[in-house]
Amino acid sequence: MSDDAQIRQTLEDGILTITLNRPDKLNAYTARMGRELTESFRRADEDDAVRVVIVTGAGRAFCAGADISAGAGAFGDSDKLFGMQTEGGAPKRSAGFVEAIFDCRKPSIAAINGPAVGVGLTMTLPMDIRLGAEGAKFGFVFARRGLVPEAGSSWFLPRIVGLPQALRWCTSGRVFDAAEAQRGGLIEQALPPEDLLPRAREIAREIVEHTAPVAIALTRQMLWRFTAEPTPHRTLAIDGPMALQLGAGADVREGVGAFLEKRAPAFPGKVSTDMPPQYPWWSAA
Repeated sequence: MSDDAQIRQTLEDGILTITLNRPDKLNAYTARMGRELTESFRRADEDDAVRVVIVTGAGRAFCAGADISAGAGAFGDSDKLFGMQTEGGAPKRSAGFVEAIFDCRKPSIAAINGPAVGVGLTMTLPMDIRLGAEGAKFGFVFARRGLVPEAGSSWFLPRIVGLPQALRWCTSGRVFDAAEAQRGGLIEQALPPEDLLPRAREIAREIVEHTAPVAIALTRQMLWRFTAEPTPHRTLAIDGPMALQLGAGADVREGVGAFLEKRAPAFPGKVSTDMPPQYPWWSAA
């Protein structure tokens, strides 16, 4: 990343920490930030040295929504705000940060250290675990700006918190605190600010030290994608053959051996080279 990058990255012990880095603007989202997030998650997906991704914010905010310092007109210019090109007057579909986070084969944790509203909150929804600092504020404020929920949040949010809670937050557009976010299931824990990143790293280390990279990559995709299936039939058609494929492999031999020998596992499988032939099953749908 260049010196003026809008995100910072550090990789340590298999944990990639991405820090939104516009603290003087409360880390307000820009098209450039979106591109940098996309590139970072795409690289993490391919890099076997990365096992877990943590996303947090510099300074006192996580992300205070879209940067609208140029005024309301920014919302009508999708290229300037979200990096979307248009075709025939309509936004062209592009693989942006939502797809990059959702498709990533590494689990991700949002460590929400301060205000997270609008896109600053919806960007966390494709992530797998969300923690919040006590004192952080949250808001799906779109209706109060004349907008609709974006970044796929009308798909993600009801799956995370349930439809009634999603409707309550989105139809009011109000800002709420970390305690309410925890009660509603949006965040796993509300923590003292000084405990937020240590807890995120503790969760990440548990994943790094005890789980197989290939199994984790498949598991997060199965849970996200199969929850939208109307029946279990397609799930059963895929998870059975995949379990047999993995069951005959080196990772299962290592996992069982480590359990019986009461030692830490050293799984040999790599996400870059050892995904089973069923993956990605949705591309054949």
